[in-house]
Amino acid sequence: MAEHTDTHDHVADHGCGGSVARTHAVSETAGAATPTGGGHSHDHASGANRTRLSIAIAIVATVLVVETVGAVLSGSLSLFADAGHMLSDLIGLIIALVATIVAARPANQRHSYGYQRAEVFGALANGLILVGLAVFVTWEAVSRLLAEESGEVRGGLMLLVAGIGLVANFVSLMILRGGAKTSINMRGAYLEVLGDLLGSVAVIVAAGVILLTGFEKADAIASLVIAAMIVPRAISLLRDVVAVLSQSTPASMDVAGIRGHILAEPGVVDVHDVHVWAITSGRYVFSAHVVVEREVFERGETGPLLDSLGGCLSGHFDVEHSTFQLEPAEHARHEQSAHE
Repeated sequence: MAEHTDTHDHVADHGCGGSVARTHAVSETAGAATPTGGGHSHDHASGANRTRLSIAIAIVATVLVVETVGAVLSGSLSLFADAGHMLSDLIGLIIALVATIVAARPANQRHSYGYQRAEVFGALANGLILVGLAVFVTWEAVSRLLAEESGEVRGGLMLLVAGIGLVANFVSLMILRGGAKTSINMRGAYLEVLGDLLGSVAVIVAAGVILLTGFEKADAIASLVIAAMIVPRAISLLRDVVAVLSQSTPASMDVAGIRGHILAEPGVVDVHDVHVWAITSGRYVFSAHVVVEREVFERGETGPLLDSLGGCLSGHFDVEHSTFQLEPAEHARHEQSAHE
């Protein structure tokens, strides 16, 4: 997921009073939502991700056929396991592609934030596929290790096919790398292809051992190595998905820093009921009740204040959508007593 590394050089001393006014701000004395820009850049990124995914799908599908045929002809379980991993990756990449298309659909009355969370559900499906594959490969590998005869494995063909897979996976990895930094969905696809590349390395090593020593159970051991590489990636991806769906505060968000910016704004007395969460990776939403001096309302300065607050969160914290409820001090005291 994308990490924000702003150093916030003027958090406490200057606030965000110098922020450029934003034309999207809505001024109300009871509350206001301040959507921010960035839609164009996200649309461009989504289009680039779809292109990356389409190319990767074509490469993975081709190699899947080659590895499946090679596994049958060579009798290699590790090559078959890697082909199964490729199949799960192909399914995951297709899911990821569909998710990026669905996520690009505009918001409507029933889906006020649009369909951006489709990327998260796509990543969830990818993670579950990886877990299922790891269980299957482990079962098959252990069964072959415990069998008295491992079966004939043609190491030369196994090595050739694994080499082709290694090159193809490396190309796919480079294609997907750019999108993996900004999208949880693309990160899932990237991690799956990375696992394929490492799986190809394991198969190549096993093939080398078989060719040099004749120890054919190296094939089953390589299968276990592939399964072991799958599990941590699946857990990491599922953990990120749970964090988004449970609306946890994103790790890259400095809530104390945000409060400091808001409190440093001229006319702001206090801030409470602060919430920040992610719709999907890199798309943050923020809401807070902001207590302001009565003079701000009397002078009709709520609009400029909302402009400045919204611009502050967008510029310093990459917040996609911010909502502020402006309250005079007496209202905040009444609200607090009502909640006690």
